[in-house]
Amino acid sequence: MNLTALLQAETVLLPLEASTRDEVLAQMAASLEQAGFLKDTQAYIDAVITREGTGSTGIGFGVAIPHGKSAGVAKAGLSFARLSQPVEWNSMDGKPVSIVFMIAVPEEAVGNDHLKILVALSRKLINADFREQLQNAQSSQEIFNILETL
Repeated sequence: MNLTALLQAETVLLPLEASTRDEVLAQMAASLEQAGFLKDTQAYIDAVITREGTGSTGIGFGVAIPHGKSAGVAKAGLSFARLSQPVEWNSMDGKPVSIVFMIAVPEEAVGNDHLKILVALSRKLINADFREQLQNAQSSQEIFNILETL
């Protein structure tokens, strides 16, 4: 799965200023809309919040991977944010989140698309060096390079 093909410079938010999970979700969804990935931002946000209600997407290590399948998604896309201040996310390890990857997948793509993206991200995120590089990146180009190298 080529993660950089799903990401655009305007969907990389370094740093993202937000104080709550819902603020993070709203700003990241806005970046996906601006990049042309969403056609109905509120429908997509509703799908993401519904998904969060079934279990937190805070996977641990200060990372969250919120995602949603929605008719509000025009085409599969990815947003990345490094938060200026960690945010409470009800993570599996009980720690706040500072790195967020948001996945948008069209409802019609029901099946494996979002799972392939989740697996590709998860494989990278278990690597402490990868997470550290994401924490230290200063530009969207650096994020692209990190995603391509590990």
